[in-house]
Amino acid sequence: MIFYYSGCGNSRYAAERLAKALDERLVFIPQASREDKVDYTVRPRESVGFVFPIYSWRPPQLVLDFVGRLRLAGTPAYTFMLVTYGDDAGMADAVLGKTLSAVGLRLDAAFGVAMPNTYVNMPFMNVDSPQVEQSKLSQAKIRLAELVQAIKERRTGVDLKRGAMPRLKTYAIGKGFNQWVSDKKYFATDACVGCGLCASVCPLQNISLVDGHPRWHGHCTHCEACYHYCLQNAVQFGRATRGKGQYHYSD
Repeated sequence: MIFYYSGCGNSRYAAERLAKALDERLVFIPQASREDKVDYTVRPRESVGFVFPIYSWRPPQLVLDFVGRLRLAGTPAYTFMLVTYGDDAGMADAVLGKTLSAVGLRLDAAFGVAMPNTYVNMPFMNVDSPQVEQSKLSQAKIRLAELVQAIKERRTGVDLKRGAMPRLKTYAIGKGFNQWVSDKKYFATDACVGCGLCASVCPLQNISLVDGHPRWHGHCTHCEACYHYCLQNAVQFGRATRGKGQYHYSD
């Protein structure tokens, strides 16, 4: 069984590839949270995995909230996490491991896959160049094939890039990020055609159309799906996204 969360598609791609290769069930965390479905039965010898993107060197808060309420009937034979990130993961495995421990689970392995950058809501952040994007995608396919084998063999330990000063990033900057996240600066420019794509791709169903324009409702994680999927590049976040590129994973 694989629990996953994704906004712009990187982690969805990873989760779907794992599920197909490992013949595992997939559970989309935002949908399960909306339905308040937190009780699951683990089959004998079944593995349990968590796949999600790194947000400011931490698991997304909605993932931690879901895991904190998770109730499993049966004990997983192996528990792993696989994260996608633009650069590095910090101490995200320690944060998830602590949350899992609180519900009686042990994190046996943590894996990471570098994929194209998606976070653009700060002035110094942008998507990767086309060359870097394609290189990351090519390497991600190879990396995921290796990790499928590692999970099949139930290898343990940490196999991800922590980056420089991981504790500072995770426990200071990352915690501050969660407190800062808000959708108040999102707006649609005059280029908006009212197609509703931003609302349909929002994993939290946080956007609706009002008078033909998107309105955000205060339950945002900064996944950036509304920004990156917009065909008109009409969705903006204050001035921070002005003139920046777009990216979302597409098969």
